[in-house]
Amino acid sequence: MDGAELTGKNVLITGASGFTGRHAVAYFKSVGAKVAAVVRRAGVHSFGEGVAVHVCDLNDKQQVRQLINEVQPDYALHLAGKNSVPDSWSDPLLVLETNVMAVLYLLDALRSCPSARTVIVGSRLKYTVEPGRKPEPPHPYSLSKALEEIVSLSWMSLFGQQIMLAEPGNLIGAGPSTGICSLLARHVVACEQEGKREAFRLSGRDNTRDFLDVRDAVRAYATLLVHGTTGTVYPVVSGTERSLGEIADTLLSMSEAEVPVRWDGASSGPDGAGKEEELSLLRKLGWQPQIPFAQSLQDILSDVRRKQGGGTQ
Repeated sequence: MDGAELTGKNVLITGASGFTGRHAVAYFKSVGAKVAAVVRRAGVHSFGEGVAVHVCDLNDKQQVRQLINEVQPDYALHLAGKNSVPDSWSDPLLVLETNVMAVLYLLDALRSCPSARTVIVGSRLKYTVEPGRKPEPPHPYSLSKALEEIVSLSWMSLFGQQIMLAEPGNLIGAGPSTGICSLLARHVVACEQEGKREAFRLSGRDNTRDFLDVRDAVRAYATLLVHGTTGTVYPVVSGTERSLGEIADTLLSMSEAEVPVRWDGASSGPDGAGKEEELSLLRKLGWQPQIPFAQSLQDILSDVRRKQGGGTQ
């Protein structure tokens, strides 16, 4: 998809000032969409000319209704939410309110735009309910994303709205990410610029993850907005698992400084990889990852160097 179908269309993007949100605004702006960037606080990020910025608390039902009445979106991409597992333990009610009730407020307000197509971006860390078994989610965040999916699909069924869900894996790229690639890149730059020698701790070298460039993920979301099948949950992953050893070796090879790392053994975290039959759902719509993994890492490193060297966001 070249994005031509989005030219001149009203595209609402929540969570616009976040890591993925900034890339999403840039992409939809580049294809000629009329972008409504929704942020919680004004002045957090500058999107440049041609983007309408809307300050809205998505946990406020009346504010959300006013937002939708004003924008009248043709498409809505919901990226906002709480995505920290530790925060979900410290304030589980806020995480549930933000990840569940805010989605309901948005979808209910979008009932006034019956032709609007909506993509809700969930998580592969969601808890999967197994019939006949006592619910045992690993953390409140996992529960919140499971409930988000249930209420989204239920709202579609109840009110006939055009709703798709996307489940991204580990997204990487330039910008304010707290993912392992960005954290290691910041360590590399600190060693380059400050001679830092404290070792960066990593789990086992053979531990694998599925990494996808955030720009490829945004193109996937755009594809789903236009061509996705209502009621479908789409994994958004590369389909290729890469080891932490490969990541570390590649990033360290891009630096001439001494960059100490320490391996602390295996990790029990999920890898976010998708099965081939799951990947085919999105690829049947014509989407494929385009950005090479090494290019993603180089872009992250270049972005950190620019910012650490005194550049601006």
